[in-house]
Amino acid sequence: MDNAPHQFLISHTTKDLKSLLHFKHRTFNITDLLYFIHFLQFHYNKHDSLETAFIPDKKRPIVIKHALNNFHHYFFSLPHSPLRTKKHIAAPFRNSTCKRLNMFLRWMVRNDKQGVDFGIWKKINPADLICPVDLHVARVARKLNLIERKQTDWLTAVELTEILKKFDAKDPVKYDFALFSLGVEEKF
Repeated sequence: MDNAPHQFLISHTTKDLKSLLHFKHRTFNITDLLYFIHFLQFHYNKHDSLETAFIPDKKRPIVIKHALNNFHHYFFSLPHSPLRTKKHIAAPFRNSTCKRLNMFLRWMVRNDKQGVDFGIWKKINPADLICPVDLHVARVARKLNLIERKQTDWLTAVELTEILKKFDAKDPVKYDFALFSLGVEEKF
């Protein structure tokens, strides 16, 4: 993409895509990559920001569960979306914790003034974010008696976020990194 991914997405040619045909990363293969490129080109030809993919209706209050479900449906709304690619985009309606998408929203919405969280999206309030939960965060949260659920699913992420709001209602996901670090670095 010649270190210009946005420009590549907007103006690539079929010839440009040939250089990507051998791409593979873990379970993400060329079928997935080509569909991501196709969707992002479609989206960026109509919108300046990916933020609108999460919030199509500016008149309604933002609920992250609905924003993530909307993103999933919108992402796969193009004709011939590959079934195999759906495993790469989580959604609450599939009972996923949506760790990667919640982390992405955290980066785009929060502004920590330290370069981790960019804070460039302004339509979503940090108070509305859901804490990214993976096995490490869930394990630490259970050890600290922050969550009671035995499963690690969407409801677990919501439960943890509601508890974290008691510590900081305006910015509950700021505790994500500390919980994750305890689980990985400290083997808590």
